[in-house]
Amino acid sequence: MKRIIIQFLLWLPMMAFAHDGEDHGDAKKTATGSMNYFSAEAVSDKYELLLRYNPIVPGKETTMKLFISEYNSNIPLDSATLKITVTGNPNIKVTITRLDKGVYELKTNFPEKKAFNLIVDINSYAGVDLIQLSNIEAGKELPVTTAETASHAHWYSSNWFFGLVGLLIGLIAMFFINKKRSRRITTSVIVLLCLLPTATYNPASAHDGHDEAGAKKSGGSSTTFLVEKETQFLFNIQTQKIGTGDFTESSVLLGTVTAAPQGRAVIQSPQAGKIVSLRVAPGQRVGKGQVVAVIEQQVDAGTEISIISQSNTVNAEYEAAKAQYERLKAIEDIAAKKDVTEAKARYESAKKNKALFDANTGKNTGNTKAITLTSPVSGVVGTFNYAIGAVVSGGETLFEVTNLDQVFVEAQVFTADVEKMKSATSFTTTSSTDTTIYKLKLVSTAQSVNTGNQSHKVVFELINPKGQFKIGENVNVRMTGNNVIRQVVIPNEAITDVNGKSAIFIKDKAEEYSISFVVKGQSNDKFTVISKGTEDGERVVTDNVYQMKMMYLNQ
Repeated sequence: MKRIIIQFLLWLPMMAFAHDGEDHGDAKKTATGSMNYFSAEAVSDKYELLLRYNPIVPGKETTMKLFISEYNSNIPLDSATLKITVTGNPNIKVTITRLDKGVYELKTNFPEKKAFNLIVDINSYAGVDLIQLSNIEAGKELPVTTAETASHAHWYSSNWFFGLVGLLIGLIAMFFINKKRSRRITTSVIVLLCLLPTATYNPASAHDGHDEAGAKKSGGSSTTFLVEKETQFLFNIQTQKIGTGDFTESSVLLGTVTAAPQGRAVIQSPQAGKIVSLRVAPGQRVGKGQVVAVIEQQVDAGTEISIISQSNTVNAEYEAAKAQYERLKAIEDIAAKKDVTEAKARYESAKKNKALFDANTGKNTGNTKAITLTSPVSGVVGTFNYAIGAVVSGGETLFEVTNLDQVFVEAQVFTADVEKMKSATSFTTTSSTDTTIYKLKLVSTAQSVNTGNQSHKVVFELINPKGQFKIGENVNVRMTGNNVIRQVVIPNEAITDVNGKSAIFIKDKAEEYSISFVVKGQSNDKFTVISKGTEDGERVVTDNVYQMKMMYLNQ
C-alpha cells in the first residue's frame, strides 16, 4: 500500500503540467471586424442619410455612394430632388446620379488633405430639408488591425511539452526511490514533487483573474450587429418609432366554430332500402327543398299483401262513393237534398283518402317503394358516406348539408374574465385562412359551468363570416374592454422569439442594429404593452423581422 501511495504522488507533476481543462488562447474571439470603407451619417426628423466612400486621394476624382431613407420607417426615398454643396468650397462641384430607389452616386474632387462637410438639400414627397454630412476626410487611410492567435505560440510553451517533462521527471524519481538508498532522499523527493504543481511554470498560461466583462466583449454573440444599407433595402427592413400611447385593455377567449341552428342538416334514410339515385355532388350548393337522393324501400310479402288489400279497399270506396254521388247528382231535382249532401261528403272523403294513399305508396303496390329525400336547409353538400346501389338501414346518414354563411362560436370564459365580459365594448375574431377581423355578437351567456375546468360556455354569432370559417375550427375571441391605459406599446409583428425569449430589434444607427429582450404586458389584436426592454423614441423593426433574426443568429 505504501508503494502505491508513493507512485500516485509521483504522477501528480505530470497531471498538473498537462492542464488540459481550459484553452484561454482559443477563447479570445473578436466579435467585430474592421470596416473596409469610411462612412458619414446624419439624420433629421424626416430623413436618414448615410455616405459611404473608400479612402479619398486628394486632387483625384472620387466616387461615393449616398443612401437616403425615411427616418421613422427606413423606407428608401424615391423621386427626390437633390442639391449637394461643399461647405466653404463653392467651387467644388458634386455630380449626382440615381442608381436605385434611395441610392445615389456622388462624384467630386477634393483638392487637399483635410476634412470636408457636405450640405445636402433634399426636396421630396416627405418635405424639404437641409442636412449636413460632416468630417469627410480626404487623404485618410483605413486602419490596419492585427490579431495574435494561439497557433503562433512556441512549441516549448505547449501543455503537451510540460506533460511529457512531468512524466520524465516522475520516471526518474521512481527509479531512485526503488533503489531504497536513503529514506531521507525518498522523503525529500516526495516533498519536492508535491510542491511542483504549485509553481509558476509558464507565465503565458498563468491565471491572473477572469475578466467577465471582457469575456462578454470578446466571446459569444454581441447584442449589436451591422446590416449594410443594400441589405436593408433588399429585404425591405422597415422600422417604426415607438412611444407612449393609449392602450385599450383586452382579453383572449378560446372558442370553437359551430353550425347555426338552421345552418346544418343531416340527410338520413327514414327506412331500410337501397340508394337508387343521388341528385347532388360533394361541394355542390343546394337550396331548401331541393331533391338530393332517392331511396328504394324493400317491402316483404306480408307488408305487400297488406298494402294491396288497403289499396283495393280505398279504390272500392272511392268508386262506390263516386257512382252514388253522380247518380244522385243526375236526379238532383227529384232527390232529397239531404241524400245529395251526404253522397257528396262521402265522395270527397274517399277522394282524399285515395290521394293520400297514392302519395305514400307512389302508386306502387308491388314489393318496392321509392322514397324521395329533400334538403331541409340551404347550404353546401359534404362528403358522401354511401354510393349509389348501397343498401342502408333506417337512420343511416348519407351526407350532411352545411351553410357556412351563418355560424356560431362557442367560447370558454373563465371566472377572471366573466366580469370583464359584462363591460366589454366589442368581440372580434380572425380566421386561420386570412387576417381579416370579424365581429361577433353575443347571443347567449353561460347557463351552466363546465365541471372539468369550471369555465362558462358563451355563444356568439359570427357577423358576415363569408364562408371563411369551418365547423369545428378553433378560434381566438378577442374581448375588448373600455379601460384605457397609457403605456409604451409596439406592434405585435415587431416581437419575435429568440432562444425562447421575447425580443425586438432596434435601429441605433444607419447600419447598426441591436437586439433587446423585452418583458411583455397586456396585448390586443394589434399592439403589445412593453414593461421592460425599450423606451420612447426608439426605432423598432416591424417588417421582415424574421430576416433580422436570421442575420443576428448568423453573425
